[in-house]
Amino acid sequence: MSNKSDKELQKEPLLNDEEGIDISIDEAEAEAEAVENEFDLLQAELTALKDKYARVHADFDNIKKRLEREKYTAVEYSNEKFAKDMIPVMDALQMALTSTATVTDPQEHLDKLNEGIELTLKQFTTSLEKHGVTMVAHDEPYDPNIHNAVQTVDSEDVESGQIVQTFQTGYKYKNRPLREAMVIVAN
Repeated sequence: MSNKSDKELQKEPLLNDEEGIDISIDEAEAEAEAVENEFDLLQAELTALKDKYARVHADFDNIKKRLEREKYTAVEYSNEKFAKDMIPVMDALQMALTSTATVTDPQEHLDKLNEGIELTLKQFTTSLEKHGVTMVAHDEPYDPNIHNAVQTVDSEDVESGQIVQTFQTGYKYKNRPLREAMVIVAN
């Protein structure tokens, strides 16, 4: 057995490869320490990234929940503008009822009632149009998408396929039919 001290062993080459590179124990320990330090740095960076990911994910979940709540609130209160526009129509109907209560002449009573109904109908139509609800025009050509032909008749005054008479007015919401117009069409 050799009597070499630990210091002498550390300075002795551990490996002597073909290219002549000598690695001593000190160098190996320094390299191992450097690798360990780099590993610790990478481990700390990984922990920081995991923490950042968890925070971003939590923020995303919170935003998602908030947007979902806002969407439900918007849908729940989507008719609020329409309802506010209908309140004056209700007021006009109530005023029409109270204004006729003091009239004693039957003809004047009917005239006031008729005038109140016409004004209320005009106000109601204006409010509906403001929200995209329109009447299907009586003079439009027949369109099976917005008209329901309940009857066909022979007519010398109107061309074949044209509307002769409207039984019930149709309504559209923007371009979609809400209710088809019930019409009589010429043969």
